[in-house]
Amino acid sequence: MEFVAKVNNQIEEIVKGSPSILSASYQKTQNKNRTNQAFISIIIPAYQEEKILGEMLELISPIVKNKRNYEIIISDGNSDDSTIDIARKYTDKIVIHQNNYRQTISEGRNNGAKVARGDVFVFINADTFPEDPVSFFEYIENWANGNEESSDAAALACYVTYLPNESIFKDRVFYFLHNNYVAFLNLVNLGMGRGECQIVRRWAFEAVNGYNQNIMAGEDFDLYRRISKRGKVRFIRSLRVCESPRRFRKYGYLRIVWQWSLNSLSVWFFGKSVSKEWEAVR
Repeated sequence: MEFVAKVNNQIEEIVKGSPSILSASYQKTQNKNRTNQAFISIIIPAYQEEKILGEMLELISPIVKNKRNYEIIISDGNSDDSTIDIARKYTDKIVIHQNNYRQTISEGRNNGAKVARGDVFVFINADTFPEDPVSFFEYIENWANGNEESSDAAALACYVTYLPNESIFKDRVFYFLHNNYVAFLNLVNLGMGRGECQIVRRWAFEAVNGYNQNIMAGEDFDLYRRISKRGKVRFIRSLRVCESPRRFRKYGYLRIVWQWSLNSLSVWFFGKSVSKEWEAVR
């Protein structure tokens, strides 16, 4: 993938130890006693993701693997392709769903959290890529350790955008409007953050008993809606992650937005989603 190759070239400096691309606040944080740093668990739910998981892990693992305050966890839905073999090359822990039913993505995330030892959980999908991995994790570390203005927040919502090499004009319009909608919901304290990447303090996650495993779609909105009743959810524009717009290509924007709206309203008022299953598009 062209995007991954470009970003990998950009992070070679940090892997080699160059401080030139690190902010002053981040370098100060790194000079603290390591035992005082928050531990961060990156939890990736996966199912049949052999086509893209390796690229995603190649992007993030060089930044975090040599740090003592990170772990990468794959929570797999019992894939029968090479997903688990790929995961073994990069990750610290792998949780595999063994029951005779297909688990929801909520259950996958919850199972990953059960084995995580982090003070902060970074839930990120297998097909989601931090736009700038260095600054992405730099911000999360600073936030986790109380060195950002947003450090009073219980959870962070990311700016979700498109992979630059796959975009067309209506992608740019949609993502601009949708991200501002997410920002507005958090501004009025309703709590919102797309499930492509959700960053949550452990205490907040445990206080609301994690994701609702009975919700097939809209579980991301439901989690942040409940967390917002206990602490702040902040939308951070600089925390940018990229996804493929392939779902919109297959079904169209109107259909997807309609499904999102129905599921969000149903989750809000009735505690359950309209959709019985959220189809993975690969």
